[in-house]
Amino acid sequence: MARIAHPSSHLSVRTYGASHGSHDHAHFQILVGLEGALELEVAGRGLRIGAGEGYVVPPGERHDFEARQGARCLVLDSHDSGWAMAGTAPTPATLALASYLAEACSRGLPRAQAMGPALLLEAWLPTPITSRRARREIDWAALADWASGRWTLDRVEVADLAARVHLSPAQFAARCREEFGLSTQQWLRGLQLDQARRLRAQGLPVAEAARRSGYRSPSALTAALRRRT
Repeated sequence: MARIAHPSSHLSVRTYGASHGSHDHAHFQILVGLEGALELEVAGRGLRIGAGEGYVVPPGERHDFEARQGARCLVLDSHDSGWAMAGTAPTPATLALASYLAEACSRGLPRAQAMGPALLLEAWLPTPITSRRARREIDWAALADWASGRWTLDRVEVADLAARVHLSPAQFAARCREEFGLSTQQWLRGLQLDQARRLRAQGLPVAEAARRSGYRSPSALTAALRRRT
């Protein structure tokens, strides 16, 4: 399982076939279907991108692609935090632009490729970037307390955390990356491990500390503690 990183925005047309395994990366990945159907799994959720459909994969979200009959997509790898404000589905204005940008990539048109990432974001957003409202502040300490109190009740998902602070999962992932330099899953794992270490310091057995901090088993907690050490 590899971690992929790109130094800047990069626009391309890619052909997909058999799965090469799941991975995650530190940037947004925007996909618009051109031909065929791409099966996509993001953080355990199954999706399908057909021609004229699209999706925004947030930073840090582990995902896998497969197209059994083959598929072509316009793909943008971008570090622009503006994508946190975009919905996962493209607006109608995006699709005609995506078709043009795919042709520009095939023909190697440098100006279209250079300006394409910004134009694609502008078309994808439902409102102009300049009209966005001030962003919502996140009380990270309160959010951590809320998550830490739910390990024994249910599995805490990124969507739950995002909803708790009135953000979309993509927005929440971007804020987590911006403020801590971590993916949402890394932030959650840090909370779990910190809570488990406090419980162990209080004298609780490994099994009870694992249960209260959301680990699948005592051995999973022991391995996590060993890695941190």
